Amino acid sequence: MTTLSKPGNQPSTNHKSVNPPANNTVSATPRSSWSRQRNPVMIASFAMLGMLLAASACSKQSAKPALVGVSLPVSTPAAPATLSPAVTPATGPATPVAKTRKKRPSSVTYSDAISGVSFLYPRKAKLISGDKALPELAGAEDISMNFSQPGGVAIATVALPGDSYPGTDFASAFFRVNRNRMVSEQECSHFAFVDTRNADGEPIDAEKIKIGMTDMETTSSFSVTATRQTEAQYYHSYANGACYEYVLGLGTQGFATDGDIKPVQRDEVFAKLETILASVKINAVEQQPVAESVAGGSIAGGKE
Repeated sequence: MTTLSKPGNQPSTNHKSVNPPANNTVSATPRSSWSRQRNPVMIASFAMLGMLLAASACSKQSAKPALVGVSLPVSTPAAPATLSPAVTPATGPATPVAKTRKKRPSSVTYSDAISGVSFLYPRKAKLISGDKALPELAGAEDISMNFSQPGGVAIATVALPGDSYPGTDFASAFFRVNRNRMVSEQECSHFAFVDTRNADGEPIDAEKIKIGMTDMETTSSFSVTATRQTEAQYYHSYANGACYEYVLGLGTQGFATDGDIKPVQRDEVFAKLETILASVKINAVEQQPVAESVAGGSIAGGKE
């Protein structure tokens, strides 16, 4: 653009004022057209960005309930602890506890309040009171009382089962307790008959022996017939003003001549009977006058 100068001055061209407008006019036209072209793209981009943000926000919001739903079971581990006291299989009716039977002892206790005698004997053995069933025992009738004076009474007999030693000539074995209140303490150490099986045929003196805590005297007898052998061991002790006699008897039927039958081991049989003898106890009882009789008590030849 040309400006008029004052008179007297030469005209001058102002480039700063002329050129910039021309430049601005030229440069403005491309910028304006570029911005017009770019605006729809930018708007579309912002719109898509807004949609993505909205979708992301929605997904985050929808994920939160899912996370909360998953986290709920995490807070329940304490529940089994509250249910554990209710788990009682041992007492529940569905699982009954089997009762264990107590095994019965192999020995039985015998006790007699009148004589004060008590001892242990095998449960499978047979107990006989007094002398009621002595004839049932093979060889028992051959074993008589061995007191030095008459007046003995049978208290009890324990008989081992007849099939205790199968395949042998075993017939019977028994443990018997007798008592004699007519014998003094000095006479109790003597026997009516003693063992005569020595080589010279002379009687063998009674032997002193200690069974448990009790001092006793002992001897033995042996008898033989064509079909039977009978052996007995006698033990005497004094207590409660009476002489107590313990008899260990063994009877065989003499079948050892048969090849299929063997002789029974006598030491084994007597060892079993000796276990009964070792358990004998004599409890203190009130001593009655000798003249008084014991009801039902039989002796060798009459009543006590």
